[in-house]
Amino acid sequence: MKSKIFSKRFIILVFLISLAFNLNAAYLLIPMDSKQKNHLKAYGIAYWVLEHEVEISWLLNYRGGSWMFPYNEKFESECVIRGVSSEIIADVQASAILNEIAQPEVNMDEIKLHKVPKIAVYSPKNKQPWDDAVTLALTYAEIPYDIVYDPEVLNGALPMYDWLHLHHEDFTGQYGKFWARYRDYPWYQEDVRVNEQIAREFGYEKVSDLKLAVAKKIREFAAGGGYLFAMCSAPDSYDVALAASNVDICDVMFDGDPPEANAQQKLNYNNCFAFEDFDISMNPFEYEISSIDVTQTRPKSLREGNDFFTLFEFSAKWDPVPTMLCQNHTQVIKGFMGQTTAFNKNTLKPNVLVMGETKTANEARYIHGEFGEGTWTFYGGHDPEDYHHFIGDPPTELDLYPNSPGYRLILNNILFPAAKKQKRKT
Repeated sequence: MKSKIFSKRFIILVFLISLAFNLNAAYLLIPMDSKQKNHLKAYGIAYWVLEHEVEISWLLNYRGGSWMFPYNEKFESECVIRGVSSEIIADVQASAILNEIAQPEVNMDEIKLHKVPKIAVYSPKNKQPWDDAVTLALTYAEIPYDIVYDPEVLNGALPMYDWLHLHHEDFTGQYGKFWARYRDYPWYQEDVRVNEQIAREFGYEKVSDLKLAVAKKIREFAAGGGYLFAMCSAPDSYDVALAASNVDICDVMFDGDPPEANAQQKLNYNNCFAFEDFDISMNPFEYEISSIDVTQTRPKSLREGNDFFTLFEFSAKWDPVPTMLCQNHTQVIKGFMGQTTAFNKNTLKPNVLVMGETKTANEARYIHGEFGEGTWTFYGGHDPEDYHHFIGDPPTELDLYPNSPGYRLILNNILFPAAKKQKRKT
């Protein structure tokens, strides 16, 4: 009898020891396929885990680009609080996943995320009558960021950050070409007043000169190893401003004097990150900066019901950077409009990597490239979940779109700097 009791106790003890060992050796998997309840907040969980100095495995192309890290009850509880799906897996299961990913014939890979990216958003301090998809995504995902604008940039703040997003700024000094329709609106007049004041404080006669100086500082940030991300009109106006360095392309209502004669012929496309051979719009009544944008020229048949773009599939083992940036639970993304809706592929430089396109319309929606030691990524359109987002419209409620594939592309860029530096293999 005593022998049987001892045997049962021994079995229970072995079981408890085994259970304790398995729990200590367990991992937490954050699935990013259709099983995930809230894809967007999952990025916030990944960022939060990095803040706790825990290394994360980004499992490229495995279940939509899932994350895996050592189990901690605190991490599991945080997932529950934020409504993020997670799975506890044993050490042997984690090893099996990594073995599967490592197979040479499988288009998957493991990338280690090892640092907390310090994030800045270039945005004006005065209230604008539109919102910004990146700040909406960051706030919803509970990822911290700092706001910087021209004074901070010119005073040398950018090297403090790993990642910089350009709000919907017009770096050409033409105030978004809003003059024709909105020049009598208080918000427009306030924008002009604020920018002219900043220009004077830094010794510039014109806002266009101020914005060019800022654009050059941003270029230095990228050249020094920074990660640059921009959406909508920012990519278009940024490259136009660089091409028009030392060329006056602004009409009298923007800077007090007419533009230079033959300004178009004086553009220097070598200064640009992504674009070349584009035409600038010199008409102050036209709500357009250049022919980079396709909003006015895309096929009339392309409407909300059939406007989609497709992500390219890259080799996870050979092209880890674009693979990271394209992680998603679907390859087909709903299109959306903006002041710069998409990029005319005829204006792209040969070395630009197209990661998402509407092939039938010859449009690039999502592009990437390297500059110096850093990178840039440009994304066309204003709000991935609001097809026509007009000035004064309320911001998108992301609680209604927790699985938005269009917003996921933004948040891929947030975590990209957390990875150890990767270069495309040639």
